[in-house]
Amino acid sequence: MKKRNRVLALTVAAAMSASLLAGCGSSAQQGGAASSEAASTGTTAAASADGAEDNVIRVGVVSSMTGGSAIYGEGAQNAVDMAVEEINAGDSGYTIEIVNGGKVADDAKDAKQAMNAYNKVMADSPDAIVGSFFSSVTLPMAEQASKDGMLLLATGATNADVTLKGDTIFRNCFIDPYQGKMAALFAKDKGYAKVAVIYAKDDDYSNGLKDAFVENCEANGIEVVYTGECMSTDTDFSSQAAQATASGAELLYYPCFLDTVPLFVSAARNAGFTGAIMGGDAWDGCDTTGLTAQFDDCYFTNHYSSEDTAPAVQNFVAKYTEKYGTESLNACAALYYDAMYMLLQAAENAGGTDTASLVKGMTGMSFTGVGGDITLDENGNAIKSIAINTFVDGEVKWTETLGSDGTVVSKAE
Repeated sequence: MKKRNRVLALTVAAAMSASLLAGCGSSAQQGGAASSEAASTGTTAAASADGAEDNVIRVGVVSSMTGGSAIYGEGAQNAVDMAVEEINAGDSGYTIEIVNGGKVADDAKDAKQAMNAYNKVMADSPDAIVGSFFSSVTLPMAEQASKDGMLLLATGATNADVTLKGDTIFRNCFIDPYQGKMAALFAKDKGYAKVAVIYAKDDDYSNGLKDAFVENCEANGIEVVYTGECMSTDTDFSSQAAQATASGAELLYYPCFLDTVPLFVSAARNAGFTGAIMGGDAWDGCDTTGLTAQFDDCYFTNHYSSEDTAPAVQNFVAKYTEKYGTESLNACAALYYDAMYMLLQAAENAGGTDTASLVKGMTGMSFTGVGGDITLDENGNAIKSIAINTFVDGEVKWTETLGSDGTVVSKAE
């Protein structure tokens, strides 16, 4: 049975339960005139005599606030604050309240800490949870959220298994098989005949991208001449870089996270590799200080580009830059920003703010935001375009955006 049908059955059952509770004059997800005051103290809103919705969407947010990926958490917090401020000042009739005192709960890019963060926001009885940005920490949260019947909207977790954990799990980012495929099509378009891959064998994200990239390279007649392994905590890549260079590869694919990217790029260039180097969306925000020349001819796939001329993008970039500057203006910020508006649209679609209504409103959603035009498929995955970025003088620059079929839909002048 397809996911959409299972969600409908879940929603109908939940709605029947809610009706019974409303008849008794109380519900965990409904409230009356005093609901705003109750929500501000972290308590669950009480139902009014007629069972009317309080129109407040209570949201728990999880991201990496500490460690080497804290720049993502900073972007998430800023973007959520900005979106909530806009939504609550608007005329939609709905408002959003961020539980946990308005703060993003820290997953520290660690699966155990992610579950602590999940439990922390769950204690405040949210209607939905947004996060996280990394697959390795989102997978256990998604599994638990499914058991709890909680809507989880993942914002950067691209591992294909995330939304397969249950009917209440969605995402507004593309998935690894799609991202890896687009990287391979980019390599084909550029005429590369031989590629090498170095991936972190202990990381779900890295493995997913590697598998998809290799599969699609082989399907498109591109020879994978070297595959090397590393760990996500490694700092020395000289051996892998030397072997990749000796293999005759014209492009190195390194689908790992931003904290190790400068080390890898430096190692490759020091090994004498002069070809292209490419990664995934986890390259976004990497530090190129002192490595400007080494990052020439480097590329990465991403969820959006701040240089995209679409009105939604430019409006977001202008407001964010004015409030917070550009240091944390990354794809993570854009995804968390869009997530708030997707929850608002879900409430409008279904006419309610309780979890069952939001799940119903999210299912099959078509949404336009900073990340472009998004359609959620039967598994809750986002079908969307993908941006290709490069580096010029150490600064990220947009090159082109590919449609879902791999064709160029827009290009930098």
